[in-house]
Amino acid sequence: MGGPGDPPEGTPEGGPGGAEDEYRSVVFDESFVRAARLQEFSAKERMADHTPAVRRRPPLHRGLGRQALLLVLLIAVAFGTAIYMGVRHPYGSAQTRRPVESLRITVIPLAPQGKVPGAADAESLYARSPAAPFETGAKGIPLPPSRSTAHFSDSQVVTALTTVKDYIVRSSLYPEVLTGREVRPARSLIDSDQLDQFDQSFDHPAADGRHAPTGWVIRIDPARAQLADDRIRVLGSLEVTEADSATLEITADHTFVYALRPTGAADAPASLFTVRRALTFHLDRDDLRTRQVQLITSYVQAGPLACAEDSAAYLRPLLAGQTARSGAPAGTNPYETDSPTALCGTLATGAQPRV
Repeated sequence: MGGPGDPPEGTPEGGPGGAEDEYRSVVFDESFVRAARLQEFSAKERMADHTPAVRRRPPLHRGLGRQALLLVLLIAVAFGTAIYMGVRHPYGSAQTRRPVESLRITVIPLAPQGKVPGAADAESLYARSPAAPFETGAKGIPLPPSRSTAHFSDSQVVTALTTVKDYIVRSSLYPEVLTGREVRPARSLIDSDQLDQFDQSFDHPAADGRHAPTGWVIRIDPARAQLADDRIRVLGSLEVTEADSATLEITADHTFVYALRPTGAADAPASLFTVRRALTFHLDRDDLRTRQVQLITSYVQAGPLACAEDSAAYLRPLLAGQTARSGAPAGTNPYETDSPTALCGTLATGAQPRV
């Protein structure tokens, strides 16, 4: 009898036999095939017991549409927020800033009514003048109490005030600026849109109300006078308002008093020279970011000066013992609408020290 794996009629002739035949499990003869039972499943059996030949596609989840809609909504919200923040950015856009105005300058020399008083000691001159209670240097330019405005925060107002104070200090108290050796300390704080006017004023000074260096800085003729005391006396105030929703306006009104001697004459008596500066500044959000200023108006009164002297490029003070030369300021032509009126005043006796 054959084994469990043998064909019903035994091992075929001529074929390899025995348990060691490696093909024994896969080679079938004709008698094995005839003896095999064939069973065909009915349609019902095939449907019940066997996997369908065609796999059904799972139904589309309805939640996918909601996820896509939510994603679109989030993108729209992010885009809208970016636009809003761009419009409300605290420093605004340089493309929408208002045009920067040109500086308008008025310089009025104040002529003394007699000889300019002097003394060997500058300190005694200050003590006997209206400048006796003034502070020294930058202490005389205090910042007012700051508070937010309708469109600017408290920190932005403080930045505007400190920037303006820095410009006033550099343009009125720096010795290198006062003597005309340097302009860079003040120039570095001027808005870039005003630099052309600033540079033209110093390259080609003119008493035309636009290009007088003495409107930008206090500039004393170094060939005529030098400081007798570097402790300059100052008194004044700063005020903040809004020029519009995008611009802060700061008005500065300060009086500076300098003790001077003739250049190169250390033993000569000293005299006092007084300059009042009323300045108007504008600062938009770009200026706050760069810490620069737009100087809009500069109204300067200075004396003792001679009315006949040109005060556009330099202030040329009258010193101790000198009197104003006779002569009137330059003429004014009413037919030239762009020509500013030449002005000159008289320095009150009470503005001079009592010696």
